[in-house]
Amino acid sequence: MSDITTLLHAAGAGDASAADRAFALLYAELKQLARSRLRQSGELTLLDTTALVHESYLRIQAQGDAVFPDRGHFLAYAAKAMRTIVVDTVRARLAERRGAGAEHLVLDTAQSEQLGDQLMAHDDEVLRVHEALDALAAAEPRLAQVVELRYFGGLSEAEIAANLGLTERTVQRDWAKARLFLSMTLR
Repeated sequence: MSDITTLLHAAGAGDASAADRAFALLYAELKQLARSRLRQSGELTLLDTTALVHESYLRIQAQGDAVFPDRGHFLAYAAKAMRTIVVDTVRARLAERRGAGAEHLVLDTAQSEQLGDQLMAHDDEVLRVHEALDALAAAEPRLAQVVELRYFGGLSEAEIAANLGLTERTVQRDWAKARLFLSMTLR
């Protein structure tokens, strides 16, 4: 058993210092995961890498009783938390655009409209992908898990196979099916 796995087991048993040490050891990987997640979400997101890592860590800590058997499961869960944070941020921004009770003052309307159109298109795309993944999870939960682990978690096919107890070939087939489903859904 690796040091990280041991720390994750201790953290699952309630050892807060083990959770902090595991987070410190995985911090670089979480930053890389967040960078990847933000890159996939587009450059117009208001989140930065550090904020996304720390917010996801807070959400994981809030779970309290979450037990992670190994590094891969922890990173997969962190990727899912990051996806949720990005979607929540997009939804909040859309709600704010619809008024949110604030008075808006625009100085340069041409530039503001152009940026607003770009943000709106990007936000709609993020929500569409999120809804498509939810539809995939309802139809084929394992395919949705493969997408989350690969696309959001950045895990290799071998790591996904080990985490889900599948063969690599099954993961490859599931990834192909999921991509087809998502491309048809997003048309």
